[in-house]
Amino acid sequence: MPATRRFLVRFFCLLLGGLLLATSGYATASSELQAPWNTLLHRYVTPDGRLDYAGLLEEEDKLLGYLQGLRKVKPDPQTWTPADTEAFWINTYNAAATYLILQYYPVASINDIRVKVVGGNKTPWEAPVVNVGGQSYSLNQIEREMLRNQFHDPRVHFALMYGAASTPAILAEAYDGARLSQQLDQQARRFLNDPAFNQLTPQRVQLSGLFEAYGAEFGSEAQLLEFVNQYARVPILPTAKVEYLSFSWALNDRTGLSSSQALGKQ
Repeated sequence: MPATRRFLVRFFCLLLGGLLLATSGYATASSELQAPWNTLLHRYVTPDGRLDYAGLLEEEDKLLGYLQGLRKVKPDPQTWTPADTEAFWINTYNAAATYLILQYYPVASINDIRVKVVGGNKTPWEAPVVNVGGQSYSLNQIEREMLRNQFHDPRVHFALMYGAASTPAILAEAYDGARLSQQLDQQARRFLNDPAFNQLTPQRVQLSGLFEAYGAEFGSEAQLLEFVNQYARVPILPTAKVEYLSFSWALNDRTGLSSSQALGKQ
């Protein structure tokens, strides 16, 4: 074989090997990284989308191990797609919020938690609760800076585990960049059509207080109705009256609230 041809063969073999290594490293950074969290979700999310905190306490060490592993991880825009990064931060938020609740369980509401810090204590939303790539983050920082400000995707609010009875049912698997849009659409459809959280008729919609709390992200009332119509099984008229239901911050434990309690009815 001529020397030039041998060189080209070796070059392309090395190039292919590099691509395979890069692909292998990418898989480790995404799917393999999320494997422990994915397993815990499969095991402890109930069929109706709540979390069995008491059961998860038995494997608290595995959740902690997953979170500690994030200290060595930093989303890489050179090898991670935007969807990979968005999915990563959703999973990080959800795992950190869950671990925080476990530290105080049993607790009636996540809002009852006060985290001790130097000089006093902080709310569960403002306290540093997870270290990613050597930097500490609070839940609010992840939600605002790493998710809302970067991706401007209101569907993320159907994925984040706020720990409240009135928040959307939990997806029993980790979020995956390759399927993220499909997963978020699934969450939006499930939440909007669940009468425990939203009441939809063509002329009148009674929406979860979640839509009111993040109203700026859903836009004007016309834009909100347009968004709802993307997922609602019942077509909503552009002239439909919009009302908001009260929001329960009771813990989204496996016992749950009745539909009437979740809607804030007396």
